[in-house]
Amino acid sequence: MNEQQHLETLSDIKRIMERSSRFISLSGLSGVWAGLSGLAGAWIAYNWLNNYYNAWEAHGGYSDADFAGLRIKLILLAAAVVLVALAGGTYFTWRRARRNQLPIWDPTSRKVLVNIAIPLATGAFFILGLIADNQPALIAPSCLVFYGLALVNASKYTLSDIRYLGIAEIVLGILNVFFLRRGLYFWTLGFGVLHIIYGIVMWWKYERTAKAGS
Repeated sequence: MNEQQHLETLSDIKRIMERSSRFISLSGLSGVWAGLSGLAGAWIAYNWLNNYYNAWEAHGGYSDADFAGLRIKLILLAAAVVLVALAGGTYFTWRRARRNQLPIWDPTSRKVLVNIAIPLATGAFFILGLIADNQPALIAPSCLVFYGLALVNASKYTLSDIRYLGIAEIVLGILNVFFLRRGLYFWTLGFGVLHIIYGIVMWWKYERTAKAGS
């Protein structure tokens, strides 16, 4: 066995070890889709808030019913954005896994899901508490921080690049605490722009070369 064959064997062993210990089928297009979904949701929320405050100025105030209705609409919008982002992300990840002939549901992907779910579930209950205590200004930074923690927590079972996205989300969330009335802008940057940048980088780094080689 010559040196070239040794190198190829070592590369094969490395790929097998990565597939068994890390979920490597995440698609960069999932990040782009999530970012576009976030931008669309932010644009709708901005228009709702703008209309609400314009009506507030025109009528010299607002009723508790108007504020409660706006809050419910924003919560439902956020849930819809999450569902759309998850649906698109699942599709693009499934498509990449199928192309690479890899399973999308195995012990490693379950570890990724569990490690993401724990911080996200904690954050969800924390945010429900903020809503119940009428602390809306803290919702956006809390979303960013807990989401970032979820990504960092899951990064050890998938592509390590996701750790940097998680750290960036955490930093944005902390910065948002110092600018509480600018939550929508930080939310747009974190869930929209950063996801798109991350998705493009991931696609360029892992999927572009794979397509070129196929």
